Amino acid sequence: MTGYLALADGTVWHGESVAAESHALGEAVFTTGMSGYQEAVTDPSFEDQLICFTAPMVGNYGVAEERSESARTHARAVLMREARGPEWTDWLREHGVVALTGIDTRSLVLHLRIAVASDLAVEEAVELARQQPSMLGHALVEDVSTDEPYVYAEDGRVRIAVVDYGVKNSVLRRLAKAGAAVTVHPHDTDADTLAGHDGVLLSPGPGDPEPLEAETQTVRELLGRTHVLGICLGHQLIARATGHETYKLPFGHRGANHPVHERLTGRVLVTSQNHGFAVRPSDAAEVSHVSLYDGTVEGLDLPELRARSLQFHPEAGPGPHDAWPLLEAWVNEVAEAAGA
Repeated sequence: MTGYLALADGTVWHGESVAAESHALGEAVFTTGMSGYQEAVTDPSFEDQLICFTAPMVGNYGVAEERSESARTHARAVLMREARGPEWTDWLREHGVVALTGIDTRSLVLHLRIAVASDLAVEEAVELARQQPSMLGHALVEDVSTDEPYVYAEDGRVRIAVVDYGVKNSVLRRLAKAGAAVTVHPHDTDADTLAGHDGVLLSPGPGDPEPLEAETQTVRELLGRTHVLGICLGHQLIARATGHETYKLPFGHRGANHPVHERLTGRVLVTSQNHGFAVRPSDAAEVSHVSLYDGTVEGLDLPELRARSLQFHPEAGPGPHDAWPLLEAWVNEVAEAAGA
């Protein structure tokens, strides 16, 4: 079945529909990872988005249940140069995800804006794309967060609370493997509840951090009372809580090959990233990591508040392992402080 991608500016890319027979509306974004396609589609940070994979072939190693980062798919559509299957495309169809193959992804990446993948009339699809609200100012954590607290790992040398803004399974697995007892809490959990743990991890998640005023205030009230680590959206909330500014990136940082300068060691880490908003460049002393692409703040170290944060994904699910030790190092730091 033929299909197409229609952008809000009227540009159209034609391809072949290979999954759910429907249409999808959302923000079109691209990711440069060569692997991890199932992880991307199930990553809550891709909520309400259409993913264009820049890798020339997607689906060549199939799917497996343990690779999913959450209990459901979050991307609304998948755009590919060449889809391999049928295991991958059958999986997309079973999960109701719209997908196109045969798209000229190289030219699309240069052109991406708000978009729609559809079997509607072209003119109608373009008009729908134009009516789509911008991700700017869009709060999405309520749509992806757990409704009730739950225990992920009961036993451990330290008690870690994870605030679920859209947490990935690989983050929870890595915490448990590092020796943490892990309890996952809803996005609106109060600071007093969180402060009762040895440490708190503020998870990754989708959307704009600016409208998350209540969540930012909770982080502000929490800092200094226990050890806190923020990842991705969690990093942005710590930044906003400590006076830094966030903004929407033109095309986002998504993929597994983003270079980050670690100021303390002088090392350059190749990192996995997935975000459309960032912390503005700053010369502040607490800035620990900086993007070598655009100078945006990729990490904060606030020892007086017992807090640190990382814009990139140290759980590497999927991605390179340059930043892998950082999550375990934080758990060890919390354990040492707790005498565990």
